[in-house]
Amino acid sequence: MGTGGSRSMGGLLGSTMGALIMQNGLTATAAFLPVALAVERRRRNIAVSLVSLLLLVGVVIGVMVVLKTNGSPHGHENNNNSSMKMITSICQLTDYKEACAISLESTAKNSSATAKDYIQAVVGAPLDEVAKAIEAATKVNVSNETDPYEYMGVQDCKDLLEYAVDTLQASISLVGDSDLHTIEDRGHELLSWMTGVYALQTTCRDQIEKPEYKSAIENGMLNATQLTHNAVNVLAELSQVLRLFNVQLPDQNVTTASSSHRRLLMSSGGYPAWFKSDDRKLLEKQGIIRPDAVVAKDGSGQFKTIGDAVAAYPANHQGRFVIYVKAGVYDEQVIVPKKNINTFIYGDGIDRTIITGRKNYGKMKVKTMNTATFANQAKGFIARGITFKNEAGPEGHQAVAFRSIGDESALFDCSFEGNQDTLYYQSFKQFYRNCRIYGTVDFIFGKGEALIQDSEIIVRRPMPGQFNTVTADGREIKAGSNGLVIQNCRIVPDNFLFPIRFKVSTYLGRPWTEQSRTVVMQSELGDFIRPEGWRLWDGSNNHKTCQVYEYANRGPGSTTGGRDKAFSHFKVLNTAEAATFTAGPFLDGQKWLPQTGIPYRLGL
Repeated sequence: MGTGGSRSMGGLLGSTMGALIMQNGLTATAAFLPVALAVERRRRNIAVSLVSLLLLVGVVIGVMVVLKTNGSPHGHENNNNSSMKMITSICQLTDYKEACAISLESTAKNSSATAKDYIQAVVGAPLDEVAKAIEAATKVNVSNETDPYEYMGVQDCKDLLEYAVDTLQASISLVGDSDLHTIEDRGHELLSWMTGVYALQTTCRDQIEKPEYKSAIENGMLNATQLTHNAVNVLAELSQVLRLFNVQLPDQNVTTASSSHRRLLMSSGGYPAWFKSDDRKLLEKQGIIRPDAVVAKDGSGQFKTIGDAVAAYPANHQGRFVIYVKAGVYDEQVIVPKKNINTFIYGDGIDRTIITGRKNYGKMKVKTMNTATFANQAKGFIARGITFKNEAGPEGHQAVAFRSIGDESALFDCSFEGNQDTLYYQSFKQFYRNCRIYGTVDFIFGKGEALIQDSEIIVRRPMPGQFNTVTADGREIKAGSNGLVIQNCRIVPDNFLFPIRFKVSTYLGRPWTEQSRTVVMQSELGDFIRPEGWRLWDGSNNHKTCQVYEYANRGPGSTTGGRDKAFSHFKVLNTAEAATFTAGPFLDGQKWLPQTGIPYRLGL
C-alpha cells in the first residue's frame, strides 16, 4: 500500500539539491545536506498531497459527468454541485480516494440523499467485495492430504471473512435502523466493528504462507480491504461528516473519568466458593436462574467435558447461557462458536478449574490461532474463576492459551498461562480485570482493542538466547479504534526468572505492525524491565510509526529517561491524554460493561 508514489518522486532529490547549490553558490558539503533533505521531504509531501487531490478531483469529475449525463438535460446543476462537494469532502478523509468516489456514485445520483445515506454507503461498500473475496478463497485449490497446513489456513481464511460479512451486515443494519442521533451515539461501536472487519481480512491473509496461494487470496481481497480501510477513516471522523450536512446534534453526556462501578454476576445456583452468601441471597431475590449447564469430571454434573456443555447451547436462546465448570483439570480444546452469544462460563477459581492443552506451532506446525486451548468467537462472552493453560512450553513457540474474537468480551478472576503468544485479543472490544497473565515472548498480542485492568502480568524464563516482550499489538490503521491498554497492573518476574532477571532482556513490548498502539499506565514495573522499555521489531521500521505511551507508572522499571529514542512517537502522556485510554472512552465501556456483572473502572 502506498508505494506507487515513491517511485514517481525518486528523481527529485538530485534536482532539488542541485537547485539549492546553484541558487546559493554553495558546495554540497555535509553541513548543508540536512537542509536539502528537509526541503526535499517537504516538497515531496506537498507533491504527494497534490497528486492525491488531483486524483480525487479527476475521479469526482468523472462521476459527476456520469451523473449529469444520466440526469435531466435541464436543471439539477445545484444538485450535482452539492453531490460533488459531498463526495470530495468525504473521500478526502480516505487513503483510497478513487475507490471511495466510485463507491459513493450511486448515492450521489439521488438528489435527496441524506447524511445517513452517505454513511450507509460507506459502511456497506465493502460487503459485496468481501463476499467476492470468499469466492476467491473458495477457488484456491489446496489438498488436505498433501498440504494440510495450507489447507487449514485457507479454511481459516474463509471463516474469518464470513465473520467479516456478519459484522458488515450488522453495521449496515445499525445505520439503516437508526436516526442520526443514534448513529453518532454509536459511532464508536461502528468504528470498532469496521476496524475489526479490516483485522479479520488481514488475519485471513496472514493464515496463508505459500506465495501461489497467498497471492490469489490477496488479489481477491484487494477491493475489500481498500473499501474497509476507507470506512474506518470516515467513521473516525463521523462528526465531521455530519457537519457537512449541517446536522445539529445535542451534546452527549460524557461519563466522568473518575466514575467507578461494581455489579454482581448474572448467575445463581451451583455457586462456586467465591460467591459470598449475601451475593447469593441478592441474586436469589432477583430470581436469577440456575446454570443452564454444569460440567464435572466426576460425573456429578450434566456434562463431563466443557465442549459438550458449549454444544448444548439451544437454538434461538435468549439471555445468558450459563455454564458452571466444577473444580478439575479439563484437557480439551474448547471453541465457543459465534452463534453462542452471551455465554457466561465460571469455575471454582484460579488453579481449581483448569482448562489446558498443548497445541503449538513450534513442534506441531499448527497455525497460531488454532493453537488456542480456549477460543471464544461469540459476542458478549464472560468468564470468571478459570485458569486457561497452554503447556507446550517455550519450545512450542507460538502456543495460545486463550483467544477471543467476540465483541464485548469480559474476563474476571482468570489466569492465562503459557509462554509465547499466551493471550490473543484477536479482534473487537475486550476487558480483563483482576487476572494473571504468564508468558515470555509477545505473550499479550492481537489486533483487537483490549484493556487489562488491576491484574498481575508475570514474565517467565524464556529459552536460552531469547528475550522477553510483554506485548505485541497489531493495530494497522492509524484511525482505527484498536490497540492495547495496561492499567494499574503489576509486571513482575516469576520465581524461575527472578534469580537471572538481569541476564534476560525484558521489554514492555514491541510493535507488531506499523501503526501498533500500546499504553502502559498507572502500573508497577519491576526492576528487570530494560531501561529502553520497548524493543524494535526485527527487520521493520515499525518503531518509526507506532505509538507507545506510558503514564504515571511506578517502580524501578518505570523510569522513562532511558527509553529508546528510535521510537519516534514514544510519549509520556499527560493526565488528559491518559484519560482517553481508560475503559470509558477507549472501550465505550459505559455502554456494555455494566451488563457483564464484573467490577470495572471507567476512568483513571
